Amino acid sequence: MTTLQVGDKAPEFTLSAQSGPIGLSDFQGKALVLYFYPKDDTSGCTREAQDFSALAGEFEAAGVHLLGVSKDSVASHAKFIGKYDLTIPLASDPEGQTVEAYGAWVEKNMYGRKYMGIDRSTFLIGPDGTLAQVWRKVKVPGHAAEVLDSARKFFANY
Repeated sequence: MTTLQVGDKAPEFTLSAQSGPIGLSDFQGKALVLYFYPKDDTSGCTREAQDFSALAGEFEAAGVHLLGVSKDSVASHAKFIGKYDLTIPLASDPEGQTVEAYGAWVEKNMYGRKYMGIDRSTFLIGPDGTLAQVWRKVKVPGHAAEVLDSARKFFANY
């Protein structure tokens, strides 16, 4: 498993989204919050997407783009976005290559049952394509605000 750290080059990716293919190269020279979440329309994932959507204008004002990624299909994302009026783009990684490249595909344990799944993770990627900050095993409450605060501090001097 890949363990990416601050200062590492962010792995390149190209994924499908409602607007068409989207990749890291689309954000060259721009700051990006790339976050991985387990599943559309589940309580924690919905709250996280709503929180990022609520702060999307503030991220934009700070010059930071947002992109959420799960293994769900583009059609599932479209329903999810519509159902909750989400304002952030969501990309589909059905094969899990990007999820794995960022080290977000991990063994989980629920009620004693082990299985593989997406570790809720967030990556703040600088305009130069390097990782400015990494959050693993994210707890949703307050997370989007924490990421915004970190992004503002990091890019204030950029």
